[in-house]
Amino acid sequence: MVDVAVIGVGQTRYGTFPEKDMKELFVEAFTEALADVEKGIDPKGIQEAFIGTLETGGNQLGNVAALMTEQAHVPYIPASRVENACCSSGFAFRDAFMAIKTGMYDIVMAGGVEKMNDLPRERNRYWLGVSGDVEWERLAGTNFPGIYAMIALRHMYQYGTTKEQITGVAVKNHRNAVKNPKAQLRFEITLERAMNSPVLAYPLTLFDACPTTDGAAVAILCRGERVEDFTDTPIYVAGSGAATDYLALHDRKEITHLKAATIAAQNAYEQAGLEPQDIDVAEVHDCFTIAEILAYESLGFAKEGEGGRLVTEGLTEIGGRIPVNPSGGLKAKGHPIGATGVGQVYEIVHQLRGDVKERERRVKNAEIGLTHNVGGSGGTAVVHILKR
Repeated sequence: MVDVAVIGVGQTRYGTFPEKDMKELFVEAFTEALADVEKGIDPKGIQEAFIGTLETGGNQLGNVAALMTEQAHVPYIPASRVENACCSSGFAFRDAFMAIKTGMYDIVMAGGVEKMNDLPRERNRYWLGVSGDVEWERLAGTNFPGIYAMIALRHMYQYGTTKEQITGVAVKNHRNAVKNPKAQLRFEITLERAMNSPVLAYPLTLFDACPTTDGAAVAILCRGERVEDFTDTPIYVAGSGAATDYLALHDRKEITHLKAATIAAQNAYEQAGLEPQDIDVAEVHDCFTIAEILAYESLGFAKEGEGGRLVTEGLTEIGGRIPVNPSGGLKAKGHPIGATGVGQVYEIVHQLRGDVKERERRVKNAEIGLTHNVGGSGGTAVVHILKR
């Protein structure tokens, strides 16, 4: 097995871009990733590509990966579309990592792209619903706000987690996003405003949910033996873990614990030879605020049922014991489904290099970072550990 490093990353600004299509968004992220390679790279040296997308617009259901590599002017290489709900590009990154780790290739691209805001709201809800159990959840009238609301209510009942703790995640992540020029929702909110915003599904209100987002992200990975050709500041992939779970909540033994995320994290920690307390900064999947609290527990940052305490005590703030989502997270940076996983890698790579331009959201002396990407309500999960 060989070492694998990230040598370049790129990401568009997240938001609503009616003037841009998927191809333009992807090329923008890819171009930035090429420019980010410190010593330069010939794109013709890329040997394979994995592109994550749910393709919510349904405009190019087939051959999306070939279309993206064509537009990026790297045709003829093997290119695969990876679809695994909201962690599509998290799994694309894992596929790229494994393609190098097993010795097959030296340089591989992982990317993700999504164009969510071309559709009317009703169609978006349809596409988002197919990431869960279509037959027993979506067609029965349940949506993801409702599913995560059930999880939140049970967590509150079982562990005493409060609405203030859950919604406090949104306050923190909005505050971080203000300082991130690539974030979608760059404004602060007070706890009072968030608590009193319109109800989506009790106890979740408007500010407990992430937005719908257009965006793309790309990472270029390289065999360890060749990194000196491209950069003096490689970020190594120390561990990668993934798992699946039952899609429908009613099939799980418990709904307050995302078992797939826990297994993925355990596998990543074991591979990296690290423990939760070794992580200096994390980007986690906070599609709803309760999901970030579940992430604290799945990743071992808090004991089961005690995730809310990290919010109350400010431990996941920038400058806290374990800064979480300095980018603003899905909640405020945005959640372009297929691009989210690699977008998390983008943030962690810059944090570990120490070159985040906005000093207020830079995590000082970060050496080890983690990304946590979840599909649906926890049916799929992938965790990566990166190291300076």
